Amino acid sequence: MTGSEAIGEDALLGGRVRLLQMKDGYRAAIDPVLLAAAIPAKSGERVLDLGAGVGAASLCLAARVPGVKVMGLDIQPALVQLATENAVLNKCDEDVAFVTGDLLDCTNGLPEGTFDHVMANPPYLDSDSGNRPPNAAKAIANIEGEADLVDWVQAAVRAVRRKGSVTFIHRGDRIDELLAAFHGKLGEIVIFPLWPGQGKAAKRVILTARKGVASPARISAGLVLHEEQGKFSKAANAILKDSAPLFLT
Repeated sequence: MTGSEAIGEDALLGGRVRLLQMKDGYRAAIDPVLLAAAIPAKSGERVLDLGAGVGAASLCLAARVPGVKVMGLDIQPALVQLATENAVLNKCDEDVAFVTGDLLDCTNGLPEGTFDHVMANPPYLDSDSGNRPPNAAKAIANIEGEADLVDWVQAAVRAVRRKGSVTFIHRGDRIDELLAAFHGKLGEIVIFPLWPGQGKAAKRVILTARKGVASPARISAGLVLHEEQGKFSKAANAILKDSAPLFLT
């Protein structure tokens, strides 16, 4: 990668995934790992990663499901370039590719209705939320721009095939907006809370649904992330360190 950006290397899935990231700006943590673990993909299936960033979710999914075909879309060329380097670094560039594009642009080159699964980790804050971070890349990752949450869902619905799945990870306090965006477009919704600890309110939630399916919504038991001492729970560690799948049902 060229330019003056400082790059650091992190490890995900207990070292199975190497991830180059910009030291100054948004840095992927556990959310994309949990998102990737929740995708019910099989070898040979096609997955779209909306807002892929440096490729954390895409690469974690490829590490867990050999042979899965992943395309990542992001609006920031610098991150797409870094994600492409990460695919090469992890020796999965034949199956994982990244492209620059705007999800609001219907001519961005993404084939419509062809992906088996679509996953997204969109900005968690709406455009009216607080002060914008001074780092432009971090601001784009954290705060919605022209594309709001409804636009993200509509882009996912356009891309996924009939009976395919759409999965989002988002803030627990925006679940009403996400459910409203899913309504009438996706069915068989599963609401999967991510509890920070026993007896604590869920700050994150995973929502998954299917296109062209009308089954009613369900609330899952969810996942407790931390024990009382603050360490990751055994179930969370199995996902974050050992690359176990996350079964939302």
